[in-house]
Amino acid sequence: MVFLTRILLRAPGARKRGFIDKLRVYVRGGSGGMGFPKYHGRGGDGGDVIFVATKDLTLKQLIDKTPNKRFIAGIGVNSTRRAIQGDKGYSLKVEVPTGITVLTDSKKVLATLNQPGDQVVVAKGGQGGAHWSDFNPSRGQTRSVTLELKLISDVGLVGFPNAGKSTLLKAVSSADPKIAGYPFTTMRPQIGIIEYDDLRRVSLADLPGLIEGAHHNAGMGHHFLRHVERTKLLLFMVDVHGFILSLKHPHRTAFQTVALLMKELELYKSDLVDKPALLAINKMDMKGAGHKAEELLDQLTNFEDAVTELPKDMRPRRQVQFEDIFQISAKEKQGLDRLTAKVKEILDDKQEEEEWEQRQEALNRLRKESAFGRTGEKTADLV
Repeated sequence: MVFLTRILLRAPGARKRGFIDKLRVYVRGGSGGMGFPKYHGRGGDGGDVIFVATKDLTLKQLIDKTPNKRFIAGIGVNSTRRAIQGDKGYSLKVEVPTGITVLTDSKKVLATLNQPGDQVVVAKGGQGGAHWSDFNPSRGQTRSVTLELKLISDVGLVGFPNAGKSTLLKAVSSADPKIAGYPFTTMRPQIGIIEYDDLRRVSLADLPGLIEGAHHNAGMGHHFLRHVERTKLLLFMVDVHGFILSLKHPHRTAFQTVALLMKELELYKSDLVDKPALLAINKMDMKGAGHKAEELLDQLTNFEDAVTELPKDMRPRRQVQFEDIFQISAKEKQGLDRLTAKVKEILDDKQEEEEWEQRQEALNRLRKESAFGRTGEKTADLV
């Protein structure tokens, strides 16, 4: 009977968890140590709870390691005759994934940890008891914080369900996503790596299916859009024959699909429209695809006129400027070499621009420091 009870108690915690991109945890800084009035001794401060960004770590691994989701730092050491100044309590360093944004329950952003080694104090320890507090210590900071993960990948696939994103990911990388002929086969982000002949590696993220109303969090809207924010390049992908979510939903043409994708990004966060973007017109191996593709290309060329024929609630205010448009068949691997070559070209150019900007910023800092130093020397001479 005892054995059965143990199994029943363990079962809920043992259930399989899928991909986790949001986690709420309890954090508490350590209380300070007691002061020693007779010798005016001060107690040690309580330890802090510190989140440290760590490479190749997931929120799932974090919760598996600490299932109670409670992180509590050490208490400060009391002041004594032998140690008038008490030692500081143990500071608890918690490893979290890179790409984490830490928020309070009031949605205030405490920090964004993008690079390995980035860290933030999420709960400060209390002060040790001293003469100004009648030698009584203060408690450590206590609160709940939410960790939101935004995947950092080079390329983010943007498309409605069943556009062929998972098929493309499998065709150009070593990833093995679930593929089927119905919407929402991608229920969690999949990351694939494109490897080039020059050993360049580009990460490609297939994100959960986007649907109309995603900016209102319809379907898996915010799960998708949150991850799109940190991609360097957006790869829009549409079925040349259009899209229908279910029999209860209207059929959308390829052009309507592109317009709706723009609209959803714009309504969620307007600056997403300014990201570098490519368009892949998929399923060109199917009958009638050529005519449909020509129609779509003509509408994109005359976007301002074509968009006026759409219902007002489908019209984006701003058009995403595609740097190139490709007609592909992910299933038959047609046109993928040109597409992946263009992806590499854009990312390489962007990297060069970023490196040039960093060099210019460093140069400007040196010039300012040099100018300040010369001014300081002249002032010293005058004195």
